[in-house]
Amino acid sequence: MAVYFSIFLVVLTLITGLVWLADKFYLAPQRRLKLADAQAQCKETLSEEAQAKLAEPSGLVDTSVQIFPVIAFVLILRSFLWEPFQIPSGSMMPTLLDGDFILVNKFNYGLRDPVARNKFVEIGLPERGDVVVFKYPLDTKIDYIKRVIGLPGDRIIYRNKSLYIKPACTDTHSDCQEFKQVEQTFVSNGDYSDGGIELTRYSSAMPNKTHDILVNNQILPRTPHYYKQAGTQRDEFVVPQGHYFVMGDNRDNSLDGRFWGFVPEENLVGEAVFIWMSFDFDRDESSVLPHWVPTGVRFGRIGSIN
Repeated sequence: MAVYFSIFLVVLTLITGLVWLADKFYLAPQRRLKLADAQAQCKETLSEEAQAKLAEPSGLVDTSVQIFPVIAFVLILRSFLWEPFQIPSGSMMPTLLDGDFILVNKFNYGLRDPVARNKFVEIGLPERGDVVVFKYPLDTKIDYIKRVIGLPGDRIIYRNKSLYIKPACTDTHSDCQEFKQVEQTFVSNGDYSDGGIELTRYSSAMPNKTHDILVNNQILPRTPHYYKQAGTQRDEFVVPQGHYFVMGDNRDNSLDGRFWGFVPEENLVGEAVFIWMSFDFDRDESSVLPHWVPTGVRFGRIGSIN
């Protein structure tokens, strides 16, 4: 849907822009000439109503001229600076909840054209711990949001619900590191649940960012379903060059890179940086209102994303 909207926005901007140019450099001067000719043929000064009618553009032209600056501004803002997204699931709990509305920074990782998504300005690349929106590799029409765990060349192990990272390096580097476990510190129990099962909340200390995660200690890891990469164990992943390994913060309820592989750099949309609104949709089946009508506003969630 987002792809189609981008195409529609670009086409609408081009059409209204062409009409705006035609009016500015041809149609408007022609109307002024027509008004001057009409005035010259009349002995008396034309009424204001007659002058306005002669100088008035057609409805299509007038509408295009009025909306073109607005459409162009929206296109630039949405394509190159910021884009709003809604969180549709709980795979990123507790960082993001279903009903959160976020802003995604689209220039941190370089500028891309809004249709073919070819990068034309290099600015930066994701870091471990960034929360990113990307095109789902198995269906690029779908936008996903997860956290970056592995950078190109990293080796990642997710074993017994613990995360181990070996940063990328070359054999010529003397500072190559071994696998290091990401420290998880217990925070609380009972704040979140999944299907009635209590989830445990931990603080996960990534190499350059600390964030909270949720773990369901009552189920086993779904290791047999993990993405199979040649030359590695089932719970080990070597991130290819130009790709990223991502996971959801709700570890046992997230369809992420453990199951389908890696995110190509060209699939990145941007970094999720801010929650600008958050709605609660806690409505039971007996309610006469549809499920998409909010039951409340979670003002306390508005702010930066860690």
